[in-house]
Amino acid sequence: MAASELRKLRLWQNRVETEVEVSGRGPPLVYLHGPWGLNPDRPFIARLADGHTVYAPKFPGTSRGDHAAIHALDTWLDLVVYHGELFDRLGLAAPTLVGHSFGGLLAAEFAAAAPKSIGSLVLIDPVGLWRDDLPVTNWMLLSNDARRRALFADPDGEAARRFFEVPADPAERVDTLAQFTWAQACTGKFVWPIADRGFKHRIHRVAAPTLILWGEADGVIAPAYAQEFAQAIAGARVAMIDQAAHLPHLENPGAVGKALWGFLTG
Repeated sequence: MAASELRKLRLWQNRVETEVEVSGRGPPLVYLHGPWGLNPDRPFIARLADGHTVYAPKFPGTSRGDHAAIHALDTWLDLVVYHGELFDRLGLAAPTLVGHSFGGLLAAEFAAAAPKSIGSLVLIDPVGLWRDDLPVTNWMLLSNDARRRALFADPDGEAARRFFEVPADPAERVDTLAQFTWAQACTGKFVWPIADRGFKHRIHRVAAPTLILWGEADGVIAPAYAQEFAQAIAGARVAMIDQAAHLPHLENPGAVGKALWGFLTG
């Protein structure tokens, strides 16, 4: 990966400390990772840094002992506003916003909330429109009074620990994380915020040129949802990635890179 620097910022009325890895040169690009964290995605971030200055923030609450973030950020929409504050502090004007999985859902939500602040949007297997029949959403349909304690499920527990202890081999890592994450999703013990189900009524506000990348063999969110996303966002394009499932940027980075650079260069 290109030489990078780590910036530490305090946000959200000075209650949340966050870290942002900055690498590469060129136009600004923000990468929002999925529930596997930044570590598995670093080879992909290095590709992005070949043509952009990449800002890769950690999600608040996904580091051990980050209890301040858990209590400061009550809801999914808090997380969206928090990222707006983060982008302002970094001085980012109309950056490209790239997000994978839950990071893609957050990227789309932010682009809908602040349509003029995003230059272009790339969604890599985003979680899907907020629908009750999505398998990965059923376990997260919690009542409002449970949201605070369940926003990040036990950041010092087994799920959080496993994020930091993945195999070094890329193929092994993808398989291990996919299996573990699905197991955690089924038990509800998962370190990730609970998205707001009203999102599907806001997605039409996205105004940025949008590329949706989806693994053809995704077994978490069916590839058919790619078209549903595309129909909800004006002018969105879909690129299906063969030989890839829910982590196309790791499983077939060449195809993802080709589609992404073609989109970004017009």
